[in-house]
Amino acid sequence: IGLGAFLELMTLAAHAQGYAVETELFPDGFDAEALDDRTIARATFRPDPSQRADPLFDHVLTRRSLKEPYDLNRPVSEATLAQLTRNAGLSAESGTSNEAALVSRLRDLTQEALDIELQTPRTWKESVDVMRLGARAVDANPDGIDLTGRFTEAFIAAGFLSEETLLDPGSRAYQAGFDYNEGLCQTAMAYVWLKTKTNTRLDQIRTGADWLRLNLVATSLGLGMQPLSQALQEFPEMAALYQEVHGRLAPEGGTVQMLGRLGYGPQVNPAPRWPLEAKLV
Repeated sequence: IGLGAFLELMTLAAHAQGYAVETELFPDGFDAEALDDRTIARATFRPDPSQRADPLFDHVLTRRSLKEPYDLNRPVSEATLAQLTRNAGLSAESGTSNEAALVSRLRDLTQEALDIELQTPRTWKESVDVMRLGARAVDANPDGIDLTGRFTEAFIAAGFLSEETLLDPGSRAYQAGFDYNEGLCQTAMAYVWLKTKTNTRLDQIRTGADWLRLNLVATSLGLGMQPLSQALQEFPEMAALYQEVHGRLAPEGGTVQMLGRLGYGPQVNPAPRWPLEAKLV
């Protein structure tokens, strides 16, 4: 899904600069169970003066996955939800809701899912492994989950915040994760989701493209959007919530590929990322 978002963004950028892009997905085939070393996508660029920038491209540099509490006093209207999905040009089936009962249950469900991920050592370690604690760690590896700021640096210096404390269920750093989850999930004002009839690698790539476009439309509407797909993960401890979220959002069958919360929140700086030159061969 992440690669699908990348490919869509790459294509939008190419069109804005007058290039057509022909993309062949999995030209050497794929394994349905796991990714391997085969090529995922082969893209061919050619000059094409007829290409025009998609209006969504204007919002690329201000797009965020807004991981902040949302304003509980600002509802997300039905009209805004309709614009969100109508303007994105989606290939997957989408759904949205600001209905009070469903929003209430999804607030709790997404919080439970985040807590399960945190309480399951092997899945929580996957997140901790990509956390960059403090400015020095971010500068060395500008990717993953960045934790920076004056208080963060002070906690690191005092020994309260480290990979070890984050993995220790008895530490304050570990317990703070539960408070953080609640602060995010319980301020959702609406939800958006994407689902597909099948669950192939092609479905997943295309879902990523759709999610990128949804995020750009949300940005154009001044709307915050954050993926909360923990309940869609397929490991035993998550099974009950996985079944519930599919029963609610895909009762006719298929796979819910992405789920996200919506609302109005603060403007935040972009996450640190590698310069383009570091990833070109």
